[in-house]
Amino acid sequence: MHKFVLGIELLIIAATGSAAWGQARAAGKQIFDTRCARCHGPEGGGGELGPSIVRGIASRSDQDLTAFVTTGSLGRGMPAFPLSSEEMTPLVTFLRTLAPAPGRGGPPVVRKTVTTTDKRTINGVVINENSLELQMRTDDGRVVLLRPTGDRFRTVTSETDWPTYHGDESGNRYSKLSQINTSNVQRLAPKWVFNFPNAARLEGTPIVAGGLMYVTAANECWALDAGTGHEVWHFQQPRTRGLVGNASGGINRGVSISGDRLFMVTDHAHIIALNRHTGQLLWDTEMADWHQNYNATSAPLVAGGVVISGTAGGDEGARGFIAAYDPATGKEVWRFWTVPRPGEPGSETWIGKQIEHAGAVAWMTGSYDPVADLVYWATGNPGNDMVGDERGGDNLYSSSVVALEGKTGRLRWYYQFTPHNVWDYDAQAPSVLVDASWKGQPRKLLLHADRNGFFYVFDRLNGELLLAKAFVDKLTWAKEIGPDKRPVVNPNQDPTTEGTRVCPSLEGATNWYSTSFNPSTGLYYVQTLEDCATFTKRDVPWKAGSGYMGGTWRREPGQQILRAFDIATGTPRWELPQTGPANSWGGVLSTAGGVVLFGEDGGLFTAVEAKSGKRLWQWPAGQVWRSSPMTYMFDGKQYVATAVGSNIMAFGLVP
Repeated sequence: MHKFVLGIELLIIAATGSAAWGQARAAGKQIFDTRCARCHGPEGGGGELGPSIVRGIASRSDQDLTAFVTTGSLGRGMPAFPLSSEEMTPLVTFLRTLAPAPGRGGPPVVRKTVTTTDKRTINGVVINENSLELQMRTDDGRVVLLRPTGDRFRTVTSETDWPTYHGDESGNRYSKLSQINTSNVQRLAPKWVFNFPNAARLEGTPIVAGGLMYVTAANECWALDAGTGHEVWHFQQPRTRGLVGNASGGINRGVSISGDRLFMVTDHAHIIALNRHTGQLLWDTEMADWHQNYNATSAPLVAGGVVISGTAGGDEGARGFIAAYDPATGKEVWRFWTVPRPGEPGSETWIGKQIEHAGAVAWMTGSYDPVADLVYWATGNPGNDMVGDERGGDNLYSSSVVALEGKTGRLRWYYQFTPHNVWDYDAQAPSVLVDASWKGQPRKLLLHADRNGFFYVFDRLNGELLLAKAFVDKLTWAKEIGPDKRPVVNPNQDPTTEGTRVCPSLEGATNWYSTSFNPSTGLYYVQTLEDCATFTKRDVPWKAGSGYMGGTWRREPGQQILRAFDIATGTPRWELPQTGPANSWGGVLSTAGGVVLFGEDGGLFTAVEAKSGKRLWQWPAGQVWRSSPMTYMFDGKQYVATAVGSNIMAFGLVP
C-alpha cells in the first residue's frame, strides 16, 4: 500500500512538472513568435533577415543564451532584447526544444544504398545530397564522399592532404603540387565558399585529410567536403565567459590530424581530441588554469607519437610552457617550462620579482625533425612587456627558440633572439626546417626571420648560429648580431614614460604569419614590415583577468614588402612593395609550380612568380588578411584555400 501511494505521488509530481514545462514552453513560443520569428523563422531554421539558430542552441548554456538575447551583438546584426527574467525563462525553455536532437526538431534520418561505378555497394546515412554531390556516413562511422555519374556514383577524396598547420611538421609552407603553375595561374578563380556563422576575421589554416577539410573558430570545428565546401559535421562548445587574452576575441588557428583523430585547443587552454569522421569528443585535457590568465589559440602539432601544444596569455603574465600529450588518452607525457622557477637553473637570468608572472608563452605551432627526434618551438616575450625594471638579466627562455627531445621534452639547445626584451619582440615567427647546401656541404638547417628584424640560419642539430643579418631597413634597437652571437643593442632605445621611438614597431619586422622556402629556387619568402613606433612604458601590477603589457605604443605609417631571401647571404633576391595600410597579417605559400601565393596588403589575394616576384594573378578579396593560404589535391584537381574575412574560400583552375 505504501509503494502504491508513493507511486501515485510520483506520477502526480511528474504530471505537474510536465504541465509546468508545457506551460513554460507555450509561453516561450509566444515570446519567440513575437520577438524572434520574423528574423529567424517560426522554428528557428532561418529567415530572410536572420540565420538559423538551431545548431548553436545545444552548445550554449542557459546563461549564455540569456546574455546573448539581452545584450545582443551589433557586430553580428543582432539587436539587444532587454527581457525580464520572467520572459527569459520560458523563452529559453522553448529554445531548448529547437535543438537538433532525436525527436526534438532534428532532421529525419535517411538511409540510402548506392552502387558505385566500380560496382561496389555502399550503405549508409545521408548527410547531404543534391544533384552534384552526396555525402554519406557508413555503419562503421566513416564518411564517404560521392559524385553522381548517371545512375551510379563514384567515390572521391583528396589525393594530396594538408594534415597540419604548415602542411607538414617541418614548418615550411611549401607544396610539391604543380598543377597550378606559372603558365596557368591566371585562370585561378573561386570554386566554393563556406561562411562561418557569427564569426569575426578568421586566423586559421584549413586542414585536409581523406577528402574532408577541417576549419575552426574559437571552440568550434567544422568538417567540410573539400571538393564543395558542404558541411559534414559541426562541433561546438560554449565560449568561456570572463576570459582575457587573444582567445577571448574568438581566435583559433586550426587543428592537427593523426589517423582518425583530430586535435585542437579551446579558448580556456584545454586540448581536446575529436573523431574526425563524426566530430565526437574523445577526450578533454586541461593544459592550464584559465583563471590565471591562460588561454589558447594555436593549432597543435602531432610529432613523434605525441600531440604538442603551448598556450597564449603572455601579455597577461601567464608563465609559458610546451607540453606533449598521449593522442589516445590525452594524458600529459612531458612538459617543458619556458621560464624556470626561482632557484632552478636559468632563474639567475631573472633579477627581480617579475619572474612570478614571467610570460614567455609558446602560443604558435612549432616544428619537428623526425629523424633527429627534435621539436623546435619559439617562445614569447617576457612580462610585463615594456617594463624591464624588475626583471634584470637575459630572462631565459623568453624570446627564444628551444630544441627539445621529442620523447622526453628535455632541452637539447636554445638560442635567445632578444635578451632582456622590452619591445614585445616575441619569437613566434615560424621556425622552418630545410635540408640544403651550406658552403658547398649538405646541412640540416633551421631558418627564422624574427620579429626583431634579424634573419637567422642555424644548424638545427647542434644549434650553431651560421648567419644573422638584418632583413629590414628600419631597425634601431640593435646595431647588429655581434661575434658573441648576441645583439649589439643601441643606447637610448628602451621604452620610457615620456616615449621612445624604436624600429621596428611592436608589430615587428614580421610576425606569426607563415613563411616559405622553395628548394627549387633556393629562396625564402617572408612578408616583412617596415615601420617604427613610439614606445611608452607604464608599470602595472599583475592581476587575474587583466592585461600585463606595461605600456602603450603609437605606430608610424609603414609599408609591407614581400621579400625573397637568399638563405646563404640573407640578402633579398627580389622584393615586392605593397600598397595599403600595413595592417594585414597574411602569410605565404610557395609551390613546385613556381608560384608564391599570399594575402597582399590592401586586400588582394595575389600570385607571383617565385623566381622573380613578377605579378601573375590577383583577386580582390577586400579583406584585411589574418591567415595564410594552403593547397591540396582533390578528385584530381589542385585547390588553394584560405580564410577570407569570416569565410573559407577555395580556388581552382577554370577553363
